[in-house]
Amino acid sequence: MLPPPRAVQLNEANAFLKEHPEVQYVDLLIADMNGVVRGKRIERGSLHKVYEKGINLPASLFALDINGITVESTGLGMDIGDSDRTCFPIPNTLSNEPWQKRPTAQLLMTMHERDGSPFFADPREVLRQVVSKFDDLGLTICAAFELEFYLIDQENVNGRPQPPRSPISGKRPHSTQVYLIDDLDEYVDCLQDILEGAKEQGIPADAIVKESAPAQFEVNLHHVADPIKACDYAVLLKRLIKNIAYDHEMDSTFMAKPYPGQAGNGLHVHISLLDKNGNNIFATDNPLESDTLRHAIGGIQQTMAASMAFLCPNVNSYRRFGAQFYVPNAPCWGLDNRTVALRVPTDSPDAVRIEHRVAGADANPYLLLAGVLAGVHHGLTNKIEPDQPIEGNSYEQVEQSLPTNLRDALRELDDSEIMARYINPDYIDIFVACKESELAEFEHSISDLEYNWYLHTV
Repeated sequence: MLPPPRAVQLNEANAFLKEHPEVQYVDLLIADMNGVVRGKRIERGSLHKVYEKGINLPASLFALDINGITVESTGLGMDIGDSDRTCFPIPNTLSNEPWQKRPTAQLLMTMHERDGSPFFADPREVLRQVVSKFDDLGLTICAAFELEFYLIDQENVNGRPQPPRSPISGKRPHSTQVYLIDDLDEYVDCLQDILEGAKEQGIPADAIVKESAPAQFEVNLHHVADPIKACDYAVLLKRLIKNIAYDHEMDSTFMAKPYPGQAGNGLHVHISLLDKNGNNIFATDNPLESDTLRHAIGGIQQTMAASMAFLCPNVNSYRRFGAQFYVPNAPCWGLDNRTVALRVPTDSPDAVRIEHRVAGADANPYLLLAGVLAGVHHGLTNKIEPDQPIEGNSYEQVEQSLPTNLRDALRELDDSEIMARYINPDYIDIFVACKESELAEFEHSISDLEYNWYLHTV
């Protein structure tokens, strides 16, 4: 997959600069393994050069840990001289940054080898390789994300987050009031700016709902028949939320579990498949009788443990899980059931789809979706039948079976022959090396709780 022709790209740049003569700078963005956006800022006059020749960034950008430090065991650092690759613009991602005081635009990039072929360690390319297998089946993937986040105060208490004061009442929220409209009103200016900023950037965010913890919200993205684009939107939405919140003198967090005893932040994804005529192949009056739907679910069930490191990629990710917070810990499924990992909404026969409810908001959307779609394809091509659907409370019927910590999840991924058929084994090695490095650093730290328990006791 080579970059689009230069003439097409230059037309895009020319049209944007003509329409926005006020723009002074352009941020060139690329999402790393952790979904953290990195890149360069250029002056307006350099944009044409970016479209013509790209920009150089080191390959080690995709071997960074959560602190932005190169993990040398990946082989992408000093072993290759920390050499550069070329990053080209992604078409139709050039837009304004509405939060900037000096007019600035942004442009998503993706990394390529010197010969123009995609760089294997770019998470966007990891997903593209999985998506290409559906092209061979004549199927188009339709996907949409639901992204949860907390608004938090810019001042922490002893290093811990706290809810922000309401701009309306001046009070900090403490109660759990899911779907409460009044809580939306408390932060209406910030939330409305998020939706308006998304519209300005072409991000299809169509709703914000209050979630089940103080100052926790969810943004729903509209479904698109392009799974890579759906992930682009999710990455850009997180950046937008962070900057709009800061503009309103608040911070935001997508940490999986920022507060003990409160709900974590999830990243649910809805998936359906379209045939060559644009028809949803899951569409049915009775989902239990749909072979394609059952087989897709069966494949996801069989591969969920192996993809868990992509769904929950950090130590903190595994603190989300618990029945009281609607985070499933087994690969079960059911019809219109929010206690299961794979929910099949039944509101309309034409809109039958799979809602995958396991991943945290700290996941990289490209890798998350690559892992899920690997399961879907595996199920369809091998006609894998799922377990019986769960009715009622799954936590009372199904034992926990998914990995409960990052180390076990990495082992599952590293040992999975199925995932290695969909995700380049060289990339799996890089991912595991980075996460094992983070895990080792975490395990060498000494927590406050250890001092409280052991310093004067043992």
